[in-house]
Amino acid sequence: MQRLFSTFANGWPGVGLILLRGLTGIGLLHCDILQIAGKPALGAIVPQLIATGAGIFLLVGLWTPVAGTLVTMLEVWMIFVVAGDPWVSIMLATLGAALAMIGPGAWSIDAQLFGRKRFETRQY
Repeated sequence: MQRLFSTFANGWPGVGLILLRGLTGIGLLHCDILQIAGKPALGAIVPQLIATGAGIFLLVGLWTPVAGTLVTMLEVWMIFVVAGDPWVSIMLATLGAALAMIGPGAWSIDAQLFGRKRFETRQY
């Protein structure tokens, strides 16, 4: 699983990744919940529910490359299927692709589960 992540950036790059994950996750949750509340057709509600779940995964940093790729594919699909302004979907697809390529950062669940472990040796 570690091969999916380029690095688990720490410091200021890690803070940038938290902000990027937060913006993407909250944006997905906001847009998808608004669209679901508007009572869309059944064919459009399923991808929005999946995108909402992927947004939650991105928000906490769980399976970030998979969730980012899924968000990118769903948002590109929504550009052509869902009526309305496509620029929000273009922005969310771009942010999802960036997170899929960069990774989650050091302050994520992925880093805790799949990051490098340090073993301390005891000296007697």
